[in-house]
Amino acid sequence: MTLEDILSGIRYETLCGCASVEVREITFDSRAAVKGSVFVAIEGTQADGHDFVGKAVENGCTAVVVRKAPADMPSGVTCVKVDDTSLSLGLMARNFYGNPTSRIKLVGVTGTNGKTTTATLLYEVFRAMGHKCGLLSTVKNVVDTDQMPARQTTPDILTINSLLSDMISRGCEYCFMEVSSHALAQKRVAGLDFAGAVFSNLTHDHLDYHKTFAAYRDAKKLLFDGLSPDAFALVNADDKNGLFMLQNTSAGKYTYALSSLADFKARVVEESFQGMQINMDGAELWIPLVGRFNAYNALAVYASAVLLGCDRIEALKALSRQKGVRGRFENWTSPSGVVCIVDYAHTPDALDNVIRTVNELRTGGELFTVVTGCGGDRDKTKRPEMAAIAANGADRVIMTADNPRSEDPMDILEQMQAGVPPEKYSRVVINPDRRSAIRSAAMMSKKGDIILVAGKGHETYQEVKGVRTHFDDMEELHAALSD
Repeated sequence: MTLEDILSGIRYETLCGCASVEVREITFDSRAAVKGSVFVAIEGTQADGHDFVGKAVENGCTAVVVRKAPADMPSGVTCVKVDDTSLSLGLMARNFYGNPTSRIKLVGVTGTNGKTTTATLLYEVFRAMGHKCGLLSTVKNVVDTDQMPARQTTPDILTINSLLSDMISRGCEYCFMEVSSHALAQKRVAGLDFAGAVFSNLTHDHLDYHKTFAAYRDAKKLLFDGLSPDAFALVNADDKNGLFMLQNTSAGKYTYALSSLADFKARVVEESFQGMQINMDGAELWIPLVGRFNAYNALAVYASAVLLGCDRIEALKALSRQKGVRGRFENWTSPSGVVCIVDYAHTPDALDNVIRTVNELRTGGELFTVVTGCGGDRDKTKRPEMAAIAANGADRVIMTADNPRSEDPMDILEQMQAGVPPEKYSRVVINPDRRSAIRSAAMMSKKGDIILVAGKGHETYQEVKGVRTHFDDMEELHAALSD
């Protein structure tokens, strides 16, 4: 494929050099640049790719795409100057991989909470209905049945197009994808044509990056603004931001809700730690998911299936056979009778939802312990709020390290502690060692008691000072309660 082919549909200011040069790959990492590659200089949050153009050329790249043209470019290297390199990268990736979203139905799921569960359940439900499909999620990426670890909620646009191309070659009809606010703001989904988009909810998160809630909300809305008239836009009408997402979209507009008037409705009839009986669109079914928040997720999955043309009864049957997602209200009862729950809840709203669900299901005589922390190098404003939620909702709280990253765990815990109401001080214990904290919760619990370990969910590592070591909350609970 020539550079000219890859630049098709892209407006560029200048092109110095040969446009017919053959290109074997595209990269935005100068270290990966080789002979026959085109290097795209992306201005990121940590580094500016323009500072590494020289390195890319040194490594042998055939062409560079830049916003700021270098003062001197060696002969034989084509330099293309564009207004927006991030947008151009998306369009180049689409052209290079043969526009995969024209050959597969891509559904994007966005919102603060519920993205992983909704996208994963969509993948599993469609497979249960006999369709080949793919999944791009926080937990894993899947091409048909081949799984690979995920490094971020939404991959870079080159990886997305490569995975979509692989899915098509494997006969996949659908791909279900989590779409983060970071990815939308950074144009990591540029050039993708979505068959539909789902909005779950919007609460306090990522303000370290977006700075304001309005900017965070507006980033999410970009997914819906970019939809075509042939696509569907499905939003949670019980969330005050749901209808906002539908403003200015060209797609077909649909709503789902448990409380409000909506196109798709559901009602929780009965629930336990094993699952819930739910009335969905007039039909009753049992699903092995727990909590109102999962009722929303299940309803979004059902509604999406209907909007994609699936039979309603078949979609409900497939949904009723699904299991929960790893690290999302994942629960286990120990041999001694202690109920253990692991959840990814790392935002105030998510933690509140999980704690509320536990309190609704408990009888009242059992002791409820929450083990939780907050990640380092992330939004600091939510730390005291999450501590307050835990202290107000549980009988006992052990605040501990999450992924402290570059921060001192005790600094994080002190910021959390500031949110604990004075009358709740006696409920709260500080233990920066997460393994020790989990073991303490286990030692203090007896038959019937409940332990919630929140914050890391599916993650199987702990990151301290740039080093990741193996750590799995559910493994730790099993070990602590099997001693």
